[in-house]
Amino acid sequence: MVSHAEDLHRADPGRNAVVACGIYVDGVRLPGEWSPADAVAEVRRRGAGFVWVGLFEPDEDRIFDVAEAFGLHELAVEDAVHAHQRPKLDRYEDNLFLVLKTLRFVEHESPTTANEIVESGEIMIFLGRDYVVTVRHGHHHELGDVRRQLEAAPHLLAAGPAMVLHEIADRVVDGYREVVEAFQGDVDLVEAAVFAPRSELGVEQMYLVKREIMELRRAVMPLAAPLRRLSDGSCGALVPEVVHSYFRNVEDHLTAAAERVVAFDELLTTLADATLAKVSLQQNNDMRKMSAWVAIIAVPTMVVGVYGMNFDHMPELRWRFGYPLVLSVTLAVCVVLYRLFKRNRWL
Repeated sequence: MVSHAEDLHRADPGRNAVVACGIYVDGVRLPGEWSPADAVAEVRRRGAGFVWVGLFEPDEDRIFDVAEAFGLHELAVEDAVHAHQRPKLDRYEDNLFLVLKTLRFVEHESPTTANEIVESGEIMIFLGRDYVVTVRHGHHHELGDVRRQLEAAPHLLAAGPAMVLHEIADRVVDGYREVVEAFQGDVDLVEAAVFAPRSELGVEQMYLVKREIMELRRAVMPLAAPLRRLSDGSCGALVPEVVHSYFRNVEDHLTAAAERVVAFDELLTTLADATLAKVSLQQNNDMRKMSAWVAIIAVPTMVVGVYGMNFDHMPELRWRFGYPLVLSVTLAVCVVLYRLFKRNRWL
C-alpha cells in the first residue's frame, strides 16, 4: 500500500523531501501518518520496533529536522545533501552511514553514437539502533517497491533496520548486474566494429564507451569493502549476526558483477589500442599515397620548369620532334613510377 506522503511526492516532488515515514513493530507497519520526530519518539516510548524514513533529494533546510530528530552526524548529513560521493561505509558513535551508487542502463541505438549509456544516482542510508533513514538522489531506483516487498514479509522486517539496509543494497547490486548484462551487447558490437574490414569507428566513439565503463567501475569496485564490513561483524550490534549471511550473498553478487566490469575494462583498453593502431596505419597509408603522387607529379614539374627557363641553347630545342620526345619521356617516367608504387602498394 502506498502512503499518503508518497502520493503527495509524486504529485508535487518539490513539496516535501519526506517521501514516506513508517513505524515497524515486530515486522508490521503501524497504521497512521507520522512525522519523523513523532515516529522516533513513539518507538522509543514503546522500547520496540524502528522507524524508516525515506527522503528524496532534500536540501539543508528540509533535512535539518530529520537530522535533529535522529541525532545524525553533521558531516554525514552534509554528504547526504550534496551527494556526488564514492560508495563508502562510515561509522559514527551510534549509527552507520552507507553510500551506494545506483546505475541505470540508458536505451540507445548504438554504443558508438549515444551520448550516455549509463545513468548514475545515489542512495545514502543512515542506520541506527531503532531507525533507518534513506536519502535518494536521481530519478531511478525508487525504494517504494523495496518497502512494499519488505512489508509483505514481516519475518524479514522483524530482524530490524539492518534488514532494510540489506534489501536496499541487494536491489542496488542487482541493478549493477542488469546494467552489466545490457552492457555486454554494446561491448560485443564495439568489438565487431573495431575489427570490421571497412570500419569507420573512431577513437572518440571508443573513448565514449570507455568512459561509461569507468562509470561502472566507480560504482561497483569501491562497494566491496563496505559490504565486507557489513558481513563480517565489524559493525557490532547495529548489524545483527542473523543478517550477516544476507550481506555475504550480496557481496558474492557484487564480486560477480565486478569481475565482469574488470573484464570489460581490459577488453575496451585492448580495443582502444587496436583502434589507435588502425588510425595510425590509415594515416601511414594516406601519407604513402600522398608521397607517391608527389613523386610522380614532380617529374613533369621538373621538366616543365627546366624548359621554361627561356635559354637559347637547350637540348633539342630547335628539333621538330623535341617537344613530342620530351612529353613521351616524361609520360614514360611517370608511368614507370606509378607501376612501381602500385606494385609496392603505395597506391
